Amino acid sequence: MSLRTNEAAPHTEGAPWKIAGRYPTYEEANHKRKQLSVEDESLQIKIHMMGPSSKTYFAVKTRIDPELQKLMEEMFKPKRSKKKKR
Repeated sequence: MSLRTNEAAPHTEGAPWKIAGRYPTYEEANHKRKQLSVEDESLQIKIHMMGPSSKTYFAVKTRIDPELQKLMEEMFKPKRSKKKKR
């Protein structure tokens, strides 16, 4: 029996992916991906093949970079006021 000394950090989910568009061919989806990457460099963009094998299409999915999102949440986090004594 072996003991594990190196345990992996627990997986945390990032921001959800939003579908920016659906295209019948990969070339059209890639064109949209390139267009979005020029407009906003802080986005993570991927092309995902979806649908049944008879009706496949390519979805362009985007989300905010998780590290950038954490920074934004920390910056705009509302500050708690101290409790007042009665």
